[in-house]
Amino acid sequence: MELKALKIGDLTAKIPIVQGGMGVGISLSGLAGSVAAAGGVGIISTAQIGYKDPDYDKKPLDVNLKAIKKYVDKAREIANGGVIGVNIMVATKYYEEYVKAAVKAGVDLIVSGAGLPTTLPELVKNTKTKIAPIVSSIKSAKVICKLWDKHYGQTPDMVVIEGPKAGGHLGFTKEQLNTITDEEYDREILGIREIVKEYSDKYEKHIPVIFGGGIYDRDDMMRYINMGLDGVQIGSRFVTTYECDAADEYKQSYINAKKEDIRIVKSPVGMPGRAIYNSFMKRTETESFKLKTCHQCISTCNQKDIPYCIADALVNAAKGNTDNALLFCGANAYKAQKLEHVSDIFEQLTDGLVKNTI
Repeated sequence: MELKALKIGDLTAKIPIVQGGMGVGISLSGLAGSVAAAGGVGIISTAQIGYKDPDYDKKPLDVNLKAIKKYVDKAREIANGGVIGVNIMVATKYYEEYVKAAVKAGVDLIVSGAGLPTTLPELVKNTKTKIAPIVSSIKSAKVICKLWDKHYGQTPDMVVIEGPKAGGHLGFTKEQLNTITDEEYDREILGIREIVKEYSDKYEKHIPVIFGGGIYDRDDMMRYINMGLDGVQIGSRFVTTYECDAADEYKQSYINAKKEDIRIVKSPVGMPGRAIYNSFMKRTETESFKLKTCHQCISTCNQKDIPYCIADALVNAAKGNTDNALLFCGANAYKAQKLEHVSDIFEQLTDGLVKNTI
């Protein structure tokens, strides 16, 4: 079997692999540019993207918006003409400003989840930027496709399905995460694909559907390609690469993790998430951490009630302060054994399936 290129409108990625957007500071220009150069789709996470700026604590919104163009430009230098996108969470405070900044920076693609991106088509109107909602259920796929069709006369350019084995914040209840089987979720995936096909037929264009969540090796990838999907989204596998933008200590936490260390945790923003259960997560069960300053990150955050600041915890992760960090990861992150190069991962995943892979 030969892997087909991933076509998103007039964009083409030679390899049907989209690198998942991982924040804070995990997938910036180094990782995204390298994935794009290898033939995939590189995704920069805009979550607190300006955290390294000296003015971050004082002017978080300003430095974050400015940093989008900085990292997109850097990724372009690495990408060798490959596809570069950004991930912008709908739950981001000042979401529309982030989208506008990404469009102005000239990104090829905006991937958007953590809520339904109902206004996204209007924000990219009359631009070349492609848009892809993240959905986890047939219901959410129906809602977003119907709404975009009715109000904007258009469809998604791509649809990303994130399953229950993904890392970070998840679009499932804790009960669902503990009970849903692969076979049950396969039916959901196929149902979402059918919804998307309805709108592909209506608009007479192909809308690629990709799946992410727990994909680590070649067998994982081919399972979903053989289901008829157009590609896959991979996140955790790319964390333990030399090109990943996170600190070495963060990468080492994946390599050190055992399967039982990866758990569903409660996020301060009210959503279940998957992370490595470390000393910090244990302390959050009995302690509250004083909020030093608000970084204007998530619109649903209630500063009075949160046990700790999620932005601070994720920035600590990116900087390598792992004893005081929230270490988001996918269900199969424990499989990491060593650091690798992005190009080597692409070779392992696609050897013999694509001509002239890298």
